[in-house]
This record gives sequence, structure tokens and C-alpha cells, in this order.
Amino acid sequence: MNMSRMRDTRERLVVIGGDAAGMSAASQARRLRGPEELEIVAFERGHFTSYSACGIPYWVGGEVSGPDQLIARTPEEHRARDIDLRMRTEVMEIDVDRQRVRARDLESGAESWTSYDKLVIATGARPIRPDLPGVDAPGVHGVQTLDDGQALIDTLAHTRGRRAVVVGAGYIGVEMAEALINHGYEVTVVNRGSEPMSTLDPDMGRLVHEAMEGLGITMVDDAAVTKVLTGEDGRVRAVATEHAEYPADVVVLGIGVRPETALAKAAGLPLGAHGGLLTDLAMRVRGHENIWAGGDCVEVLDLVSGQERHIALGTHANKHGQVIGTGVGGGYATFPGVVGTAVSKVCDLEIARTGLREKDARRVGLQFVSVTIESTSRAGYYPGASPMTVKMLAERRTGRLLGVQIVGREGAGKRVDIAAVALTAGMTVEQMTALDLGYAPPFSPVWDPVLVAARKAAAKVRAS
Repeated sequence: MNMSRMRDTRERLVVIGGDAAGMSAASQARRLRGPEELEIVAFERGHFTSYSACGIPYWVGGEVSGPDQLIARTPEEHRARDIDLRMRTEVMEIDVDRQRVRARDLESGAESWTSYDKLVIATGARPIRPDLPGVDAPGVHGVQTLDDGQALIDTLAHTRGRRAVVVGAGYIGVEMAEALINHGYEVTVVNRGSEPMSTLDPDMGRLVHEAMEGLGITMVDDAAVTKVLTGEDGRVRAVATEHAEYPADVVVLGIGVRPETALAKAAGLPLGAHGGLLTDLAMRVRGHENIWAGGDCVEVLDLVSGQERHIALGTHANKHGQVIGTGVGGGYATFPGVVGTAVSKVCDLEIARTGLREKDARRVGLQFVSVTIESTSRAGYYPGASPMTVKMLAERRTGRLLGVQIVGREGAGKRVDIAAVALTAGMTVEQMTALDLGYAPPFSPVWDPVLVAARKAAAKVRAS
């Protein structure tokens, strides 16, 4: 076949972003359409592709031996599948009218335009880095990419002191606190909220607080960092709040992330209330037939509240990529939405949630009942049974399940999946009580803790 003729007639897909959503979309599109039909060009500004950012705290903490274990597919593997992947190349501009993007080679500084027939935006999210004095000092780290993880590991290896401050107590904050404990650091967590894990209700967050203090972590709640103090050598020496200073040889920022949508905003593409791109069910950017978006840069429908949310998780990003790649490849697929399921841990404490918190339900005008129960991961008489606390929210009068939060030891976290399925199916707590779950003493009490909570919630609904 004449190659110049092939280039003239085949379509070109351009992908911005080489991690989960972008490369999943490119790979799926390639499975459905060969290189003779579809040319795929992907731009990635970093050094790595298709990696698990969720695994970085465990690499830093030593449970994972190196970054290679976090990489699902290398640039060479993508290129072997006829994907023109251009590393260390950042897209600087999207020209929607002329269907082209302007990219810069970060090594040489050279810029060029690349036209597209179809465009996928998978620019991810960026860590929130507060505008504080000293926040850019050596020894202060964000943790979002493999490069960030390596930089932190290098700092830990060469820092003489053993005092660390983690700013923020969300998922990244508590996971990084554990990683630093594993390195032998004295860890202080400074948290703006009343309790750690703001994705939980405060009463459940209190359980996390108590467990973290039990691990030797100093918890400072209701405190906002005002500045990062540095020594004569310019390196970080402490973190200051309005009322106190906390000595630090290393500072880790775990404040959260925001959608990376500056490119999309400059191009006039539609953004939601949380700053993420808005798409339809097929992950097409609203109002643009030939542009798709997925991963941490988009907002998605919350199936429980009916509102748009921004949730940065690799599970969603990979699903988005599959849906996008199917659409680009000529097939049909949709992403209906999420229920907000997440699970994490700090040392042996497992933390899980799905659906709405109390304040989420109030914000959207739902009336609800809530119950909290104590149970165990196995039959109480079986060796190794560990305690867990389950909180459940149900809509008043209808009994529709609204949310579940679980805090406990081994065997607690993944029980949230029962509730995630029930939420997706729109089940009531009464219906949940009849679920045919697996039982044997090594795995569960006769009444699984989630079903115990459902029984209690159903009774409260009937009485309301």
C-alpha cells in the first residue's frame, strides 16, 4: 500500500495525556480500528505512561519495591501497537475551530501544530498547592506522579532529621502518613477539618483520628497552615499555623486535587461547577461531536444525588477510556455515572465509603435516617475476628439506600462493595436485608455487618 496515500485518507486521533484514561482510549480505539484506518498520536508531558498513581504511597512506604511495578504499559509497548506516543511533549493550545493542537517538546523547546479528526482530552488532575510563603522550599513535596514519588524517596534517603509534617488528612494524607511511619519518621498531620477523612461524616472520621493517634501519629485538626518556615540553608524546618509551629525535616502536601482543565477552558470547552469538563454519557464533550474527555479532568453524574461530581480515581479513568475508545473506534458504549465508592487504609485500619454523607444528603434536599452499628469481620468466636463500625443512611419514608461508611480492621474495607452494588441498583434498605451473601465463620458473622446496619435502618424507616 502507498503510505502517503494511507496518510491522506485515514482519520487521525489525537490524545492529550498518556495515563489511564488517555492510553486506555487509544488502546481500545486501536483494537477496533487498525493503523490503515486510524492514525493515533498521543502526547504525554511526563516520563511515564499508564501507571498507577494510587500506588505511589505504597512505593514510598516500601510495600512496593519500585516504580516499574506501578507501570501497566510502557511507551515502547504502546508504540509497538502503532500508537505514535510522544513523551515529554506538552500540549499548549487546542484550536477547536481548525481542529489542531499546538505541542511543545519539553527537551528541545520546539513547537509544532498537529491536526486531528478526533480529539481525546485526558489531562488528569493537579495537586492543590496552597499559595503560602515557603511552600516551594526544598523538602516540601506534592505526590501526584511517579516523578513526584521518586523526588520524595530521594529526599527521605538524604534527610538527616526524622520529623515529617503531612498537610491534609484525606486519602493521600493518611496514606502518606503511614508511608512516613514506615520510614521511621515522627509524623504530624495538620488538617483543616474537624476530623481526618472529610469524605466521611465527622463521627466516623473520629474513629480514624483515634486510630492514627494510636499509631503514634500526632493529629492537629481545625488548623490551617499559614506558612512554611525555612532554615538558613533554605530548606524546610517547620510548618506554621495561626497558633503553633510544627518542626519538619520533610513536608508532604496531601490537600487533594483539582481537574487540570486550563487547556480546555482556554479553548472554550464547557466546564462544570467543580472545574471539570462536562460530557455526555458517551464521554463526548458537550456540544462537540469530535471531542471526548475522560479521567480526572471530567465531572461525572452522581447516581445517588443526581448532580455532577469530580472524583479522581483510576477505576473511573480506565472505564472512561474504554468507553471513549469504543466510540472513537466506531462502536457504542456509555458511562452512566458513579456512586462515589472509595477505600483506603492507614496501617491496619481500613476506611471505606460509598454514596452520600449526611451533609451531601442535606445539600440536595433529601430527608434521611442514619444508623451506626458495631460488629465483627468474622463470627465472634472465630480466631482473628476484628471489630468494625458501619454507618448507613437511608431516605426517610422510601427507605432508599443513600450511603454507607465503614471503619474497621482486616476484612472491613471491601464490604463497602455490597453497598455500592445496592446503590447502583437503587435498592431500599428493606430489600438489602434479604441479600443472599456468602457466609461461613472465617468470613462473616451469620448476619453480615452491612446487613445488620440495613436491618436497623429499615426499622428506623418504618418508625419514621
